[in-house]
Formats: sequence, structure tokens, C-alpha cells
Amino acid sequence: MVFRLNHLIKESAYRCLSHFCANPLCFIRLSVFSTTNFGPQSEGGCKANSINDGYDGSGRVGSVVPGVLRFTGSACDDTCIPQSFNFGCLNKVESLELNQDDEEDELEGEHDSDDDSLEVLNTFQGSHRQRVDIQKFDIDENEFRHPLVREACRLITLRSAWDPKLEGELRHLLRSLKPPQVCAVLRSQDDERVALNFFYWADRQWRYRHNIMVYYTMLEILSKTKLCQGARRVLRLMARRGIDCSPEVFGYVMVSYSRAGKLRNALRILTLMQKSGVDPNLSICTTAIYVLVKAKKLKKALRFSERMQLVGIKPNAVTYNCLIKGFCDSNQIEGALELIAKMPSKGCMPDKVSYYTVMAFLCKEKRITELKQLMDNMVRDSKLIPDQVTYNTLIHVLSKHGHADDALAFLKEAEEKGFRINKVGYSAIVHSFCKKGRIGEAKKLVNNMYVQGCIPDVVTYTTIIDGFCRTGNVDEAKRMLQQMYKHGCKPNTVSYTALLNGLCHSGKSVEAREMINTSEEHWWSPNAVTYSVVMHGLRREGKLFEACDMVREMVKRGFPPTPVEINLLLLSLCQDGKVTEAKKFMEECLNKGCAINVVNFTTVVNGFCQMDDLDAALSMLDDMYLSGKHPDAVTYTALFDSFGKKGRLEEASELIVKMLHKGLVPTPVTYRTVIHRYCQWGRVEDLLKLLDKMLVRQTFRMAYNLVIEKLCGFGNLEEADKLLGKVLRTASKIDANTCHVLMESYLSKGMALSAYKVASRMFSRNLIPDLKLCEKVSKKLTTDGMLVEADNLMLRFVERGCMMPQKGTHLSS
Repeated sequence: MVFRLNHLIKESAYRCLSHFCANPLCFIRLSVFSTTNFGPQSEGGCKANSINDGYDGSGRVGSVVPGVLRFTGSACDDTCIPQSFNFGCLNKVESLELNQDDEEDELEGEHDSDDDSLEVLNTFQGSHRQRVDIQKFDIDENEFRHPLVREACRLITLRSAWDPKLEGELRHLLRSLKPPQVCAVLRSQDDERVALNFFYWADRQWRYRHNIMVYYTMLEILSKTKLCQGARRVLRLMARRGIDCSPEVFGYVMVSYSRAGKLRNALRILTLMQKSGVDPNLSICTTAIYVLVKAKKLKKALRFSERMQLVGIKPNAVTYNCLIKGFCDSNQIEGALELIAKMPSKGCMPDKVSYYTVMAFLCKEKRITELKQLMDNMVRDSKLIPDQVTYNTLIHVLSKHGHADDALAFLKEAEEKGFRINKVGYSAIVHSFCKKGRIGEAKKLVNNMYVQGCIPDVVTYTTIIDGFCRTGNVDEAKRMLQQMYKHGCKPNTVSYTALLNGLCHSGKSVEAREMINTSEEHWWSPNAVTYSVVMHGLRREGKLFEACDMVREMVKRGFPPTPVEINLLLLSLCQDGKVTEAKKFMEECLNKGCAINVVNFTTVVNGFCQMDDLDAALSMLDDMYLSGKHPDAVTYTALFDSFGKKGRLEEASELIVKMLHKGLVPTPVTYRTVIHRYCQWGRVEDLLKLLDKMLVRQTFRMAYNLVIEKLCGFGNLEEADKLLGKVLRTASKIDANTCHVLMESYLSKGMALSAYKVASRMFSRNLIPDLKLCEKVSKKLTTDGMLVEADNLMLRFVERGCMMPQKGTHLSS
């Protein structure tokens, strides 16, 4: 029998959290009231009579197909997921989130403006009692450590290898989980998509229904992600089940849409809430303002806050803090200060967050005088005394933006007032000094920490070590490492990695290599970054075989290098003429399971091409196909260039044709390479035939322009002139530049008449040639005794108003 709680939890049980900073939506903390006795199958306040209770239309219970979770339920359920759903495949939910926008029938209306969604406040008359409280659930920390929860999480991690037995175990376990424990399972998932998959799967199981707190938990989780469609469907499911939704539920969906960058859909949630018969309250209005501020719509946020007050919803400090943040983000600091000043008259005193928001902006801009004035106003107007949190905030923000001196001044001021700044604040200033290369002052500050009784930790020391290494003072960094041991602070892997990085950049990669070999003696373990630092140091110093040995050790230690790191080493080997060694090293990495991609193969192919070993390059091309790394257009372009350089254009052409048959699209570099090599050898007809095949696959607007310019560069003006008609078909600025190149080439060979004919063809296509270039052509025509052509050329400019007729010039009547 399925137990139903007939609206056990009423609206009066809702209680609004008074403050939030990171997210304006008052997050629901889920816990079980001590007086509530949840059974293993307890139901939320939902109407399940429209659901088939886990049966499909034919009366069959959930599927037991191996490895597949089959969701069964009412065919009219709005939240229908495909009947066969692989719980182990994250792409399922991801594709649903991206491809099912058309499901939102209530959110339709592409032509609605954002302001239309804000009209929901105008229809609210304030006749209903405002919901001040939201349902408060807390999940005890012990729930996360409960054996049933841990076993459920373990089974979920095995989802990719599910069989009927494992799925049955989780199904049986689900019926034993209490609602807080189901919430704990959802919160324990590192990937929110996995949590959503589990939510969907559990909802389809026979004799199980989600409790209301599970819905709230799922929506809270999704509000911190961009999975807005998932949040929207959970909201729809709550409506189908008859679960009473508070405004905060809609706020969760709104925030998720905002994170996904869908402002219009986020605001339409207000309209959807109105259609659902839910009146807005302070929480949802504050969320709407937050969404508008995050979308850089400050003016609309201000208008919305005015409408709130007109309908009787009084903003609180959190609402005003959102607006203050909006003013600061738009660099309107005066507006933020004015709003703070007006808050008392509106019945809401500013809190420290209000001031801290403005202080952070002033710290970023280094407006220290105004910052101190604001602190005085905080004490005088709002009776808020700066405390240790205030000074820590100022120190961190100033240090973050590189204002170490001002941060240090506030640190001293805080200590004079009796506040104790912790090592985190000191470390922030030390890091800021080190970034600017002021290592001496940073070291002095560390010594002062001992005087103040604040012992530096490993983070502080590591920052100093890295600072010394950045300035090339590696010996001082070593001494600082020894000082850490003397003061009882053990260096960690990050500390040693910073020192090794300094050694490598100082040309002491061999010494860094030896430090890795002795790492076990000093009780520290190198990580992937440590090995990578030393490997690149050896590579930069030309010790390529030692670098290859380091890669082998990385693989042996379980830190395989990335394809980028491998490619840098392959490139260095090829540049050093060791292409055969590069090929062997790449094959070794491939055999050991390293991630080798097409770029790595292309690097080696290009290396053989640079060594003029074209047979080996072609052999590598075949090896790529055998290894499953299909070459791309870059690979074929490199091979074509090498064959074309040798004049073997027939073989080069075959490579391009093969590339086209493989479905690869030629890139602009491919076009330029093909044009250059064919023009170099004067094979214009063959070039045009190959270009026709390439242009069918991928259009390239500048193809014939490049041909003409390249022919001009090689002095083949006759062939270039023949192709001019293909260029002048479009008559653009690019075509005009090509014509200018041809005219200049004619002028350089003293063929002014041919240049004049090119200019005339430009005029006929309504293209205006360059005036200065045409003046040179006219001058050359005059010198050659062709006065009529010279006058005609300049007259064309006069007719088009590009120049005024001058006295003494020869102009034909």
C-alpha cells in the first residue's frame, strides 16, 4: 500500500531565510523535523491518482533489461523520458537539456518582451497574505554517513556496468531509504547530471514516490547549475503531482535559467508562477532583481524594485544589496552610495554587506580616500563598527588587485586597533609583493609575522619561494626552503615544484632532475606538474633524450603527459633533425597508452617533409590510418607543400584529391599553399582544374584574387590578366586591391597601356581605382606619347567627382 501524506506540510510551515550573499535565492536547508516520522515509503503531499504507480500501459512493472533503466509511467506525463534510458550515460540528460526547449509550452511566446514578464506585479493586489516563511528542512550530517546512503552511492558509481542484479539491489534499497536519506544521496553526487538521472530513475520505480523535500533538494541542486531544462521539468512534475509550490520553488528554476544565460526564460517564470496561482513574495522578487543584475539589466532591476513597493512588497537589505552590486558592476559608484544613503528613509538599514560591496569596488580602483570616508560613514550613519572581518576583506581585495602597500597599511591599522590578522591575510599581502618582484619586502613581512605571533604556514613560504624563483634568485629560494624545516614547517609538493621551476628556468634542469630522484629521502612525492616542469626544462636546454626519459618515468609513475606536452617534445626533436627518433618516441608513447592525437602525427610528418624524406612522410600517413588517427587538412597541406616544392605536382594533386574524397574541407592555408606552388611552376591550367574541385567542397572568396596576385609576384602577367574577369564579377574592395597589384606590376615593367586597360575595366565595373596609382599611370602614358589615354584616365575621376579639373592639364573634349 502506498502511504500518502495529504498535504501534511502546509504553507504555514514555510519560513524565509533572512539573509543570503552568494545566492539571493533563500536556499532551503533540508532536514527532518524531530516530530515527523517518515516511513520508508512516505509520500509527499502529492496527488498520485493520475500516475500509474510504476506500471506502464500494459500493466507491466519496470523493465529488467540488463544495464538499462526503463522508465515507465503515464503516457501523458509531461516529464516523460525515453522509455529506454541508460542511467550510466550522462549525455542523455545533457542532450535533453539542450534539445527540448520546445517542451516549454507555458513559456512560449518568442515575441514577448522582458517587461511583459514583469507585469505580474501589476496584477497582484496584495489581497492575499504574503508567504514569509518557506519550508525548512535540515539534513543531519549523519545521514550522509548512513550505511544505506553510502551503499546507494556506491551502486550509482557502478551505473555504467549495471545488470539486472545491481539495478534490483538499488531498487530494493530505494524503498528502504527515508526522504532525508534520498536527499543525502542526491547531494552526494559530484555531477549534478548524475543526481538528476537518479531522480528521474527513482521517480519511475514501483511503489515509490518522491517526498516533497526531495523535490526541493533536487531544485536547489539544479539552481547551482545551467541545467535549466531539468529544473523546469522537475517544476512541471511537481505541478502534475499536485504538490503545492512556494515562490521559492520558482526562484530555483529562475536562477538556473539565469546561470544558463537565458534571461527572457528566467523572467517568464514569474508569468508561469502567476498562472499557477502563486502570489509573489519578497524572496522571488529579490531573486528576479538578482537575475536582472547578473544580466547587466540594472535599469529594469530598479523598475522592478519600484513595482515591488507599489504592490506592498517591502525590499529588505538583501534586495538593496543586489541593486548595490549592480551599480558597482556598471561602474556607477555614486548610485550605489546614494542608494545606501536612502535605505534608512525606506525603513531598511544597510548592513555590512552593503558597505563591503562598495568597499570592494573602491579597493579595486585604489580609491583609498573614498574608502576611508565610507568606513567613517558606516560608523556614523549605520552604527556599524569595522571589525576583523572588515579589515580582512579590505586586505584580501587590495592584495588581489595588486595594491600591497595599501593592504599593508590597513593591516597595521587593524593591529593598532587590537585586531589579530591571521596568516591568510598576511599571505595575501606576501603574494602581492612577490607578484611585483618586491621579494625583500615580502621576506620582511614574513619575519614580522613571527613578531606578531602569527607563524607562517606552508602557503606563505611557498609564495616566497616562488617569488625568489621568478626573480632568478634560486639560491635564496633554497635557503628559504631550509628555513621552513628549521621553523617546523614541512615543505609540500607545491613548494618543491616552485623551486624546481626556478631551477629549470635558470638553466639548472639537471639539478632539478636529481632533486626528483631524491624526493623520497625528503618525504615528498612529485606530481604530474612537477614532472612536466622538469621535462620542459630539459627540453628547453636541448637535452632532448633526457626529456624523453623523463616522459617515460612520468608514464611509469602514472602521470602520462598530455598530447600538447608530447607535441612540444616532438617538435623539438624534429627541429633538431632527429625525426626518426621523434617517430620512435611517439610510437613508444602510443604503445604505452598515452593520448596521441592527429597533431602529434602531423608534427612528425612535417618533420620528414622538412628533411625531404617524402617516402617516410607518406609512410607516416598510412600509419595514421592504421592507428585510427585520421589525418586532417593540415596533414595533407604539409605533404602537398613538400611535393609541390620539389615540382612533383601530379603527386601533390593526388593528395588534395584524396583529401577531398575523405570528406575533408580545405582550409585557407590549403588554398594559399596550392596556389603558391602551382604559380611557382607556371602550371595555371592545372591549378584552375584543381581549384574547381576544391571550390565545390568549400567556397573560398579570395581564391582567384590570390591566383592573380601570386602570378604577378612571379611575373606571369599575361596569365594574371586572363583571370581578371573572374575577379571583377563581384567588384568588391578585395577585387580592387587585386587590380591595383596587377596595375603596379604592369607599371614596374613599363607597360602603362596595359595598366590603363585594367583601370578602364575597373571603371566599367563601377570600381574606383586608386587615384595616386592612376596619376602614375597617366604620367607614364604622357611620357610614352599616349596623351589621349592619359587624359581619358584622369577625366574618369573628374566625371565621378573624385578630383577637380586643373589648369594646364590635357583633357579630351
